[in-house]
Formats: sequence, structure tokens, C-alpha cells
Amino acid sequence: MSADQPSVLVVEDEMAQREVLAYNLEAEGFRVIRAENGEEAMLLVDEDTPDIIVLDWMMPNLSGIEVCRRLKTRPETRSIPVIMLSARSEEVDKVRGLETGADDYVVKPYSVVELMARVRSQLRRVRPSTVGLRLEYEDIVLDAETHKVSRSEKPLKLGPTEFRLLSTFMEKPGRVWSREQLLDRVWGRDIYVDTRTVDVHIGRLRKALTQHGGDDPVRTVRGAGYALG
Repeated sequence: MSADQPSVLVVEDEMAQREVLAYNLEAEGFRVIRAENGEEAMLLVDEDTPDIIVLDWMMPNLSGIEVCRRLKTRPETRSIPVIMLSARSEEVDKVRGLETGADDYVVKPYSVVELMARVRSQLRRVRPSTVGLRLEYEDIVLDAETHKVSRSEKPLKLGPTEFRLLSTFMEKPGRVWSREQLLDRVWGRDIYVDTRTVDVHIGRLRKALTQHGGDDPVRTVRGAGYALG
């Protein structure tokens, strides 16, 4: 499993619909996390933070709308895009879903092709490097499609791990990433790597970014981790 593989949490209480969604998302190259109710979804978000959530509105006990409301009120989950699925097609229901914090609203029965397009659209916003977009931060340019990096228009030589680290930093400049978060994002959750390995590769990334001069843009935050800028 690739560490670059974007993850989608599918929250759907009907097993047949959940599996159809999961099958199509996996075919599109996503890593799928499954939840059959709202309570399980809240637990999984903390255990394995997804890039995107596809969330059914009508579920017993904890409804999708309430799950969305809770996620959007927590700073650590507020920025995760939520696509709400609902059989409610009335305008007032759509407005309610969006006002609760949903980033998109899809009415059942939906076209799988359309839903996949909407998932990719949200992914472009939160993880642009996974869809081959060009990222820029100050004088650093990263082209995710050609896997090339330059600084002040001079090409930089980066190893694959350093490239993934830089992609992660450049997607959210200023965000502080802990070593554990970087391990999950860059190496993958299924790979056991010592957290000190992160420090080694951060050192290599810093060396690569300053190979033609210039300040080191990677900031160490004591007791917390690393950030770009």
C-alpha cells in the first residue's frame, strides 16, 4: 500500500451501499476506511484520520448530520472535507446539510461516476500533490506530476522520501506535523519505522532545499514536530 494513497472514510449503515462505495473508491486508487454507524465513524476519525469523509445522513442513533456537526466544531477535524449523502432532495435539507458544515451534498440515488468526480474535486483542495498538481511555497516549486522540485528556478535533487515529505509540508504550509503524523502520511500506517527516522530524512530534506543557498524553510517546533515556514 502506497503511503501517498489518499484515504476516504465511508460512513454508511447499509452494507450493500457501503461495499459498492468502497469498491468504486478502491478502483479509483483510494484507501477506504469503513464505518457502519456514526459512533464508529467518530472513533475511526481519531484512530486513522482520513483525507475525505463520505457520510450518509440517515443513520440510527447518531445521524450523519450530527457527525458532521461534531467534526466541524473540533479544530483537529474541521478541515476534513465531508460529502453528505442523502435521500432528502428538498432544497431546505440541502441547505441544512451545508450549513452544518458539509462541503458537498449528493442526493440518492446518485451516479457513481459523479460521486467519484466530487471526491476527486475535494481531494484536489486538501491533497493536491496526489492528483498531480503543482505546488508553490515562496521560491520553492514542486511539480507532483513530473516529480521535479526547484528553488529560485534551480533544480533540486530529492530522494523519494524527501519528495513525499516536502509534498506534505507544501500542501499545508505553517501546519505543525508530529513525527507520528509524518510517519503515517509519508511511510504509511502499515510500515513500522522508528520516529528517529523522520529526523534523519528531515535533515536530508533541509540539505536538499539549501543545496544552492538560501535559508532553511523547515522549522522545528520543540515537543511538537516540524513545519514549513
